[in-house]
Amino acid sequence: MTNSWTDIGNTDLVIIMGGNAAEAHPCGFKWVTEAKANRGAKLIVVDPRFTRSAAVADFYAPIRQGTDIAFLLGVINYCIQNDKVQWDYAKAFTNAPYLVKEGFSYKDGLFTGYDEAKRDYDKSTWDYELGPDGYVVADDTLQHPRCVWNLLKQHVAIYTPEMVERICGTPKDKFLKVAAMMAETSSPTKTMTSMYALGWTQHSKGSQNIRAMAMLQLILGNIGVRGGGMNALRGHSNIQGLTDIGLMSNLLPGYLTLPNEREIDFDKYMSSRGFKPLRPNQTSYWQNYKKFFVSFLKSMWGPAATPDNNFAYDYLPKLDVPGYDILRTFELMHQGKLNGYFCQGFNPLLSFPNRKKVTEALSKLKFLVVMDPLDTETARFWQNHGEFNDVDTAKIDTEVIQLPSTCFAEDEGSLTNSGRWLQWHWAAGTPPGEAKHDTWIMAQIYQGLRALYQKEGGAFPEPIVNLHWPYNDPNDPTSDELAKEINGYVVEDVTDPNDPTKVVLQKGKQVVNFSVLRDDGKTASGCWIYSGCFNEQGNNMARRDTSDPDGVGVYPKWSFSWPLNRRVLYNRASCDLSGKPWDPSRKLIEWDGAKWTGYDVPDIAPTAKPDVVGPFIMNAEGTARLFTRGLMRDGPFPAHYEPFESPIANPLAPKVRGNPAARVFKDDLAQFGDADKFPYAATSYRLTEHFHFWTKHVWVNAVLQPEFFVEISEQLAKEKGIANGGWVRVWSNRNSIRAKALVTKRITPLICDGKTVHVVGIPLHWGFMGQTKKGFGPNSLTPFVGDANIETPEFKAFLVNIESIAAPVA
Repeated sequence: MTNSWTDIGNTDLVIIMGGNAAEAHPCGFKWVTEAKANRGAKLIVVDPRFTRSAAVADFYAPIRQGTDIAFLLGVINYCIQNDKVQWDYAKAFTNAPYLVKEGFSYKDGLFTGYDEAKRDYDKSTWDYELGPDGYVVADDTLQHPRCVWNLLKQHVAIYTPEMVERICGTPKDKFLKVAAMMAETSSPTKTMTSMYALGWTQHSKGSQNIRAMAMLQLILGNIGVRGGGMNALRGHSNIQGLTDIGLMSNLLPGYLTLPNEREIDFDKYMSSRGFKPLRPNQTSYWQNYKKFFVSFLKSMWGPAATPDNNFAYDYLPKLDVPGYDILRTFELMHQGKLNGYFCQGFNPLLSFPNRKKVTEALSKLKFLVVMDPLDTETARFWQNHGEFNDVDTAKIDTEVIQLPSTCFAEDEGSLTNSGRWLQWHWAAGTPPGEAKHDTWIMAQIYQGLRALYQKEGGAFPEPIVNLHWPYNDPNDPTSDELAKEINGYVVEDVTDPNDPTKVVLQKGKQVVNFSVLRDDGKTASGCWIYSGCFNEQGNNMARRDTSDPDGVGVYPKWSFSWPLNRRVLYNRASCDLSGKPWDPSRKLIEWDGAKWTGYDVPDIAPTAKPDVVGPFIMNAEGTARLFTRGLMRDGPFPAHYEPFESPIANPLAPKVRGNPAARVFKDDLAQFGDADKFPYAATSYRLTEHFHFWTKHVWVNAVLQPEFFVEISEQLAKEKGIANGGWVRVWSNRNSIRAKALVTKRITPLICDGKTVHVVGIPLHWGFMGQTKKGFGPNSLTPFVGDANIETPEFKAFLVNIESIAAPVA
C-alpha cells in the first residue's frame, strides 16, 4: 500500500479490480463505507463475478479474467484522447518528457530484442537517451516522437473501447462509464484509490497488471495524495511483513538483494547498486544502499563481519539463477534434485499449482519437515484419502517430521498490515500440548547445526558457526530482542568529525532510525526500513494513541509505519512545484518557505526545495516511471497477453501464447490445455467464512461453508444440463475434480472476440484434513506457470471442461 487503510476514507472514488475487499478484507472494507457515507465517494467494481463488493458498488462491470491490462490501457487511452490528464503533475512528477533510445519499438506483441529460444529479451534499447553530462535528455514540451509520453500514446492507441470489449468481454457502454468516472479524478481536487489483491498478482503478467494501474494513477495525479494511491490488500496479516523482512528467495531484508554468482566480491556487488541520479539535483535515496547493506551484515555476523573481510560478504549465498521461487523449487524437487524441504506455516499441497506434480515432487524427497500449528494436507500428503488424495502410501519413502508450532493468538510480536503498519500484539493464550513457538524451534535447529559444524567441520562452516546470536537465552530468543535487533543498534561509538570529543552515537544504544546507519561497521540493523520501530523511545509498534490531528486519517501515534512512521508514500507529490497542496482541503504536507511541514512525515528531505527535488526519491530520476526501462522482464510498458490457457487467441498478436517472457518448464508446456477440449475460463477465489486452510479445522466455520462447490452461470447450467446443487465433474489437462454446482446470477457469459465465454468460479478452502467435508481445490487443475517477473502462479485464469455427474454413493 502506498497509503493506508484509514486513508481510504479520504477518497472520492474507489476502484476494486483484481480483488474482492468486502469478502476477503471485510474489516478494512469499513473505510470504503466511511468514504461513501462521509464524502459521497463512489465505488466501482470490475470483476468476472458479481461479488459481495459489487453488491454494494455504485457501478459494476464484468471482465474476463486475465484481460485487466487491456481494460486499463483502454482507460489510459480514453484519458489521453479526452484530455483527462493532470498535466502539471504528469509533466513534473513522471518521466513523460524523457527521451528513449533510438531503436526501441513494439510490434506484433513483442518489444525489441526478443529471443524466442530463451523466452527473454535483450533490453539494451529499453533505456533513456543520455546527454554528454550523463543525465537523461528531456523534452518538456512533449513534442519529441521518442519522449516517453508519445511512445505511451502510440502504445495504448490500439486499446479503443471496441478493442477493450473484444478482448475483455466488457460491454462498450459499461467500459465507457467506468473510464469516464475514473477520468474525472484527473482534477487536482478529486482523487481515486485503487484496491487490488491476488486477482491481479496471480497471473503470468501479474506485475504488469499492477504497473498498468500505477501508470493510470500517475497520469491522473493520484499517487502521494490523500485518498489516492496503489493499495495492495495483503491476505494474512503478515504477508506484507514477509516480503519486507526478505523471505523471498532473491531478497535480503528491506528489499536489498542477494548477490548473484557473477558478483564475486563486495566491490563488484556494490558497483551496480550505487544508483547515481539521472537528473540534476535529485535525491536517489538508494545511494545509501551501502549503509543499509553493511548494517545488515553486521547484524547477521557481528564481530565476524569486519572491514578486512568486507563485512563477511563471502558468507552470503550467491544466486546462480534469478531466484529459487516455489515453481523452480518444486520443479527441482520433481526432478529428484532436492533431498529435504522445510515447510514453515504453509500448505503447498493445496497452495501450489498442478497438485499432481506437487504430490509427485514431495514423494521424491528424503525428508520433509512441517512446522505448523495444524495438521495440514502437506504433512499428510503420503496418506491415502481415496479420490481426495489417491496415493500409494507404500511407494512413498519420504520421512515426514511434524513440529507443532503456535498460532498467532499464542504469540507475541509484531504483525505488518497491508498499510505498512507494524502493530505489536500480545499472546492471548498458551500453546497447547507439545506446540512450541517458531522462534524456539528454529533456535534449537540452529544450535544443533552449529554444534555439528563445530564438531565435524565442513566445506564452509563459517556462516553458521559465526552467526551473531546475542540473545539472553540462546535457546529461546524473545520477541523484544528480535525487534531491537531488526531496528538496529550502535556497535561502536561514533564521534562528531568536527569534534572528536563529542559522541553522536553511543555504543550499545538503539539507533533512532535508518538515517544514522553507517557503512563502516559501526552500526547494525536487521532490516533498515523497519528501523525506528524499537528505538530508545521504546517499542513504537506498541503505541495505541488514537489521536488524529484535524481528522485527516493519519493516526501518527498508533503503532509504527515503515519507513520512518510515514503513512503515505511519495507524499511530497501531494503538492505542486511551489510546495502548495494540489487540494487545500486534503492537505497532507506543505512547504513553509524553509522546510516541509504537515500531518505526515515528509517523504523527502525536510529542507529539499519543492521546485528542485522530485518526489520519487527512491528512483534515480526523482520522478515516477511510466516507462520502466529494463527493470521488468516482459516490457517497459504493460501489454495485453492472454493467459497461457485462454478461450481465445490474442486478438492483438495471435501467434503469441501467454506472456512471451514468462518462464515455462518443458514438461509443463506440454500440459497446457487448449480451448477445443477445455472451452471454459476458470478462476479461483476465497470466501469470508474461511481463512485459507485454517478455519476448515474449526467446527463453526465448517458449518457455515461445509462443502466444496464450483460456481457457474444459469446459462452454462442450462447448456450442460446441470442443476443447482447437483454434482459435476470439472477437469483440466492436468487433473479432474468433483464438486457440488452452485448455479447463480453472479456469473454471466461474456462475448470475447465474437465467441461466448463461460466463467467457472472455484473457491479454494477445502482439502482432506479438518472439520469440513473432504473436497478439492483449484490447484488440482491450474497450470504450472507464473508471472514473468516474480513467478507468482497463474491461479486466476485457466481452462476447464465441466459435465453433470451422478451424486456419489453415501
